[in-house]
Amino acid sequence: MMSTLEILYKTKAGRILLRGLISKPVSELSGQLLDSRLSKVLIKPFIRKNDIRTEDYQMENIGCFNDFFCRRIKKGLRPISVEPKNFVAPCDGLLSVYRIHSGTVLKVKQSSFNMKRLLRDRKLAAGFEGGYALVFRLCVNHYHRYVYFDSGYQYKNRRIEGVYHTVRPIALEEYPVYIENTREYTVMDTENFGRCVQMEVGAMLVGRIVNEKTGSCSVKRGEEKGHFEYGGSTIIVLVPGNKVNLRKDLLENLDRDVEIPVKMGEVIGHSK
Repeated sequence: MMSTLEILYKTKAGRILLRGLISKPVSELSGQLLDSRLSKVLIKPFIRKNDIRTEDYQMENIGCFNDFFCRRIKKGLRPISVEPKNFVAPCDGLLSVYRIHSGTVLKVKQSSFNMKRLLRDRKLAAGFEGGYALVFRLCVNHYHRYVYFDSGYQYKNRRIEGVYHTVRPIALEEYPVYIENTREYTVMDTENFGRCVQMEVGAMLVGRIVNEKTGSCSVKRGEEKGHFEYGGSTIIVLVPGNKVNLRKDLLENLDRDVEIPVKMGEVIGHSK
């Protein structure tokens, strides 16, 4: 039997329905419903279905489903290394790593994503030639808050409007998901890894991106950058290749579409 996602992405009738689901009005309506007090009835079934350890989170003042979805984790459960040379994961997720060559940021299933289309900035994209693209895919059971992976100076956020697709692998077979989805990214002059990009990508239905700082300012490693509201989402980090030595297990799976579970604050490499 076909799954819901297979029906949506692989059948004619499903694709017709999909066009409505990924539209901005439907996403906005879904967000309003999940912000309402009525949505609290969805929380307990969601916890059971996704086997979420509620004892790990701050569960006070939960007034709607989105409050629960972007709940904060208890202090001490996501320690962030303060060692300047450590390159840390900015979020929980499933991590894939790709080498950036000749304008290609990454390849996933039958889709490939060009850097200048991803960023809509040819000059910025050229600066990552030979570097790495780290793709953190967040599922609905992951912690949906994220931090700055290093201290430094961020420039004004750039937001690219689009449509919301799911970031599940089946969607990657049919659509260039990271290109079509709404995304917001921050160019950062970091203290230890040069000029980097940290990008948030929204997902189907809601996947709203809520960043705390959107203007030019100084930022600190481990400082909360923002959170996603309901919808599995993705964070992409672009880093110059001459600035970081990635962890051995990540390099062994470079460009292989292998996803490795990581947690926010986990050390995934070191500065050169």
